[in-house]
Amino acid sequence: MSAVEIAGRYQLQGRLGFGGMSTVHLAFDQRLERRVAVKLLAEHLADDPTFVSRFQREAQAAARLIHPNIVQIFDSGRDDRSGQYFIVMEYIEGSSCAEILRDDGWLEVDEAVAIIEQACEGLHYAHRHGVVHRDVKPGNLLRSRDGEVKLADFGIAKATEQSSITQVGSVLGTAAYLAPEQARGEEAGPRADLYALGVVAYQLISGRLPYEASSLTELALKQQQEEPAMLDTLVAAVTPELAEAVAIALSLDLRERYGTAREMGRAMSDGAHGISPAQPSAASHRPRATDATSVLTQAPRSSARGAAGRTRAGTGASPVVPRQPRRGPARAARPNPVAQSAPRPQRSPASRAWLTLLGLLALGGIIAAIVFATSPAPTKITLRNVVYSDVQESAEALKQLVSENTK
Repeated sequence: MSAVEIAGRYQLQGRLGFGGMSTVHLAFDQRLERRVAVKLLAEHLADDPTFVSRFQREAQAAARLIHPNIVQIFDSGRDDRSGQYFIVMEYIEGSSCAEILRDDGWLEVDEAVAIIEQACEGLHYAHRHGVVHRDVKPGNLLRSRDGEVKLADFGIAKATEQSSITQVGSVLGTAAYLAPEQARGEEAGPRADLYALGVVAYQLISGRLPYEASSLTELALKQQQEEPAMLDTLVAAVTPELAEAVAIALSLDLRERYGTAREMGRAMSDGAHGISPAQPSAASHRPRATDATSVLTQAPRSSARGAAGRTRAGTGASPVVPRQPRRGPARAARPNPVAQSAPRPQRSPASRAWLTLLGLLALGGIIAAIVFATSPAPTKITLRNVVYSDVQESAEALKQLVSENTK
């Protein structure tokens, strides 16, 4: 584009990224004198009236989301000179998770969990305000240089949901991040965002996707026929509890996923520290039966990924070759104060035998003393050597001696 300015206010300075739907530029807001990011939507979008109306409505809804973990939208509209639709956003100096995966392949467990926790907070806030992202993927998770994570592109996916653009799949991006209900063409709710974020978590930690698919049809078939390998079978530093927490987010049945994004974030944090995730709260609704679901259920498979029913790698799943050098030292389990208490020393059988003998001798002495003290007349005391090598013999002899002296 030859224009230097957008809407007579935003001076373009360089391209930050591009995709099938848009191009993002670093720009300078001449009115407020600050750097911003300007997303120019592809020109063909302006020809779709359904998109235009929904885009304007959803852009306004997204602009009302003000949260530390959501990219703030400052402005949106249509440039009179070029006819392009634009969105002016907060500029984040850093990298997207897509760039991190491209450059590094994966992240350390603690680093990945920190990203997902922050993304969960952003999603939780948006869901509480009635906004579903519908396009959570690594490219829409931005991490600033100081480690703050922000979700971008709220509202755009919904704006194109019912337009002809959706038919070619340009808005939904990679099929791998779509929840099963989205792949079936059903309405995407908050738990679809949690599924997508679970895929992102799986990819950030392991460096691979739970399902490798190039189309919605292939993705749907793999979801029904295969179990993704549990993360702790791919990465040694992943605790079984964290692997379980991610697997819950990837449940095919949306009722078995987390009830809220915050619940998912807490489960991820707990799992990283060896604490088993709590059972997700049940959904108040049930998925609708559709023609698409009847087709996909031809290959029956248990969608329950409960604590006792999760399968590991190699059980009904395609063989998985761990990427190297991911199998480092395993994460140390959280110390258990009860287990660390010093064990009580155990006595040997010989020690216990001598203690028993000494106790019997003492008891015999006490009884003899009592008899002597309470006798009205001089009493004849019988003494005998009752020391034997065997404890049982000594005890019997002592009883006999006490009996003789108490008659």
